[in-house]
Amino acid sequence: MARTLVIITGRVQGVGFRWGTLEEAERLGVSGSVRNETDGTVRVEVEGDRTDELIEWLRHGPRYAEVENIELRDIPETGEAGFKVG
Repeated sequence: MARTLVIITGRVQGVGFRWGTLEEAERLGVSGSVRNETDGTVRVEVEGDRTDELIEWLRHGPRYAEVENIELRDIPETGEAGFKVG
């Protein structure tokens, strides 16, 4: 099982993106984290059996988000449990 780093650009801060991601990650049972970056992007790290489903959700995000692009990169898995908002 791989861990994926996802960088999301667009109108993704101030629209509930982190909390929506947390809710969706918990629903899917994947682990990882989500945080806002100073450049206006959102950074997500995710691992688990349903990672692809969370990535698909990240392509549009919550109701008021306007996702312009997502960048995906495989990174080493950590085996952590749970999903955190930073």
